[in-house]
Amino acid sequence: MSSVSVWRHYSLPCFHNQCLNDAGFGFFSRCVEMKYKDYYAILGVERSADEAAIKKAYRRLAHKFHPDVSKDPQGEAKFKEIAEAYATLKDPEKRAAYDRLGRYKPGQDFRPPPDWGRQFGGSRHSFEDIDLSDLFEEFAGRGRRAGGRRGPMPIPGEDYEVTAQIALEDAYRGTEVNLDLSVPEAGENGLLRRAPRSFKARIPKGATDGHRLRLRGRGGKGMNGGPDGDLYLNIALRPHPLFRASGHDLYLDLPLAPWEAVLGATVQVPTLGGSVQLKVPPGTEAGQKLRLAKRGLPKPHEGAGDLFAIVQIAVPGAVNDKERALFRQLADGATFNPRRHFEQELKHER
Repeated sequence: MSSVSVWRHYSLPCFHNQCLNDAGFGFFSRCVEMKYKDYYAILGVERSADEAAIKKAYRRLAHKFHPDVSKDPQGEAKFKEIAEAYATLKDPEKRAAYDRLGRYKPGQDFRPPPDWGRQFGGSRHSFEDIDLSDLFEEFAGRGRRAGGRRGPMPIPGEDYEVTAQIALEDAYRGTEVNLDLSVPEAGENGLLRRAPRSFKARIPKGATDGHRLRLRGRGGKGMNGGPDGDLYLNIALRPHPLFRASGHDLYLDLPLAPWEAVLGATVQVPTLGGSVQLKVPPGTEAGQKLRLAKRGLPKPHEGAGDLFAIVQIAVPGAVNDKERALFRQLADGATFNPRRHFEQELKHER
């Protein structure tokens, strides 16, 4: 028994709808009440929590209150309560049945709603010394008799997360990283201690910033035969002196001399796969994006992102006499006015 709360019998006849079933076929042969346990509150999750959130909450609490680890005097009782809540909520069918019971305050006496037995039950009970956990065990067909004993419940190991910083070149080609971790483990005396863990992890090519890799069985050790947890590897790309990554696309600032932008040119541009020739069309403006298709990071299945060269007009900081004369000649003969739109605005103000 994981709780002292029991089903209660009434000696007087009862005429509630849910109690009018035939004793041989109905789930409720008598009108009974039982004490409510809020399994969601026990695990500290919302009623809308998904399977992953429920599992994560259980793992965290089970390790905290496990009798071999916890120093809390109430740790064993809390551990049993946590295990009971998880055993019900992890099973979709049992969770649906539990939700159908309704919502009450913890410890409040309640009656299951009408037809709950026909919908989710179908078996007879003696109702002697049985509580909510016993009901859901028999509902699932496990049939633990009142007062019976269960073996230690398997506890899955905790999931861990670690960030791996890699160079952009490693993301382009794929790489292998060495992971040196310090994780909590229970020693022979039952006390938690920090234990070193070292292993290698393969990062496939095309990993992007924020990419999350799952390494099965590389997390915390399970207890009582439970499976080991998983290790989640979060990828972070180190800053690169030339490229900026956005998903699988790369961005590169491309400086052009004024005459290259005006007349057009063919320039050499670096990529992660080697330098390529890029044709700059005449009249290219600052800020314009020139696209090099499939020169970005590889995609998981096929293809690759693009490389975008962002045009920057570079002006020489110092010129010799001959260059100054050429620029003066250009200025005297040029009809181009980069501030023509200013003049239009001034006319409107007048």
